[in-house]
Amino acid sequence: MGEAEEFLRRALELEWLLCDVDGVLTDGGLYYDDRGHRLLRFDARDGLGFQLAQRAGLRVGLLSGRASIPAERRARELGLDAFVGGAADKGRAFDAFLEEHAVRPEQVAFAGDDLPDLAILARCGLSFSPGDAVEPVRAAVDRVLSCRGGRGAIREMVEILLRARGSWEDVCSAFAPAAAGA
Repeated sequence: MGEAEEFLRRALELEWLLCDVDGVLTDGGLYYDDRGHRLLRFDARDGLGFQLAQRAGLRVGLLSGRASIPAERRARELGLDAFVGGAADKGRAFDAFLEEHAVRPEQVAFAGDDLPDLAILARCGLSFSPGDAVEPVRAAVDRVLSCRGGRGAIREMVEILLRARGSWEDVCSAFAPAAAGA
């Protein structure tokens, strides 16, 4: 079986898309206001990416090593299916996620950018990283995305997966017939 066929086989097995927050859904910067409140910048394209994945029948969520009120709020705002924050040991958090949602590792795609994510990237069905992830992560994933973290990487991942699964045109047709061919 060739590389493209193997990617398709694994993409078709997916039920979940998960991603890290800092460095994947955000640019990785830690911003604080004058009161010490943490601020995060999210890319609207990534939010739409999650919604497109849900329209295609996938469940989506965030799994972050850092507890984050802004990230949890963003997850609620987008109607994500899961939020795991403050996961100091991402491997254990992934195990708990799998058990809670009765899903196998190969049914989950994960996007990560730094060393703590390797515990999940090595086990999931398909793995992705933003283009600016650290070298050991870029070397370990199935696909390095062209977008940087916090700059549309999740949206790019979703498009790749939905095109592979053959559902891209269907989810795009809700916006405009011309969007499906773009």
